[in-house]
Amino acid sequence: MNTKIAVVGAGLIGRRHAAAVRAAENVELACIVDPAPDAQAYAASLGVPCLPDLGSLFASESAEGVILSTPNTMHADGALACISAGLPVLIEKPLTTDLASARVVVETAENAGVAIATGHHRRHNPLIARAKALVDDGVLGQIASVHGTTWFMKPEEYFEVDWRRRKGAGPVYLNLIHDIDLLQHFCGPVASVHAAESNVIRRNEVEETAVILLRFASGLLGTVNVCDSAVAPWSWELTARENPAYPATAEDCYWIGGTEGSLSLPNLTLWQNPGKRSWWEPISGSKLLFDFSDPLILQAEQFGRVIRGEEAPLVSGRDGFAALAVIEAVKLSAATGQTVEVDR
Repeated sequence: MNTKIAVVGAGLIGRRHAAAVRAAENVELACIVDPAPDAQAYAASLGVPCLPDLGSLFASESAEGVILSTPNTMHADGALACISAGLPVLIEKPLTTDLASARVVVETAENAGVAIATGHHRRHNPLIARAKALVDDGVLGQIASVHGTTWFMKPEEYFEVDWRRRKGAGPVYLNLIHDIDLLQHFCGPVASVHAAESNVIRRNEVEETAVILLRFASGLLGTVNVCDSAVAPWSWELTARENPAYPATAEDCYWIGGTEGSLSLPNLTLWQNPGKRSWWEPISGSKLLFDFSDPLILQAEQFGRVIRGEEAPLVSGRDGFAALAVIEAVKLSAATGQTVEVDR
């Protein structure tokens, strides 16, 4: 029997989750939960019920787990409702919009013994697993520095949805948080940040550009630059070929530099000196092979195993909390101009 999963929220990401569940093995889409009129038509096109709210979902007992893909401000209440109902829940990132509510969600789930996962789907990408193995196996030597670039152009119609112009919906929360999760996955926890941000182009309530210095607990330094108002190819969306909605380029957006070699992602190119390590010596790059399986489908399959109690979440609630803690520190640093220690 397939494990039945409900998708709550039928917006852009909710529909991608629904498609992933339908394509994944050993799980099936139980229903869509969304009160919007167009959600009814969408659910009908998939041949599943559309329920108006979580209360109706719990009463129906039609799902064994929930993917929560509502607007960010609704994550905490929705997650707590699922936990109270005893339903494992995969919460689309960010876990919540503030660290206090995220802590409540994580601790409530742990105390109740209900599994929660965070929707940092990039961790399910096979290329990330390959890159992590290279780092862990010491192929790069000691990591010396890391950098991530997240530049793209969100069109004006994107902001016609009101919540996308409000606090908590800028590229720091919606996009950078994925990059932070991956950088911590590769390099360990971030200890402190120093950041600046700007909204000088669109003048929306949210930022459109942020530049961040990261100091990791290990002493490693890194930088990240995020901007959603630049026409550019250097972002995960336009390089990783995960989502056909974005045009694919051959560029990279992450660089991990080590004493024995460096790695660029997502092309998974390993750069090394064949002989002596020196900038005066020849350097060569090798593109490594990896599986192109859809990480959203892999995430849905893994969540099914979590629901069935076969394994722990690949990206836990604690992982989501850790990424959000860095993002909160980024926002506080940008507001105060001070270096901010990351809350753990």
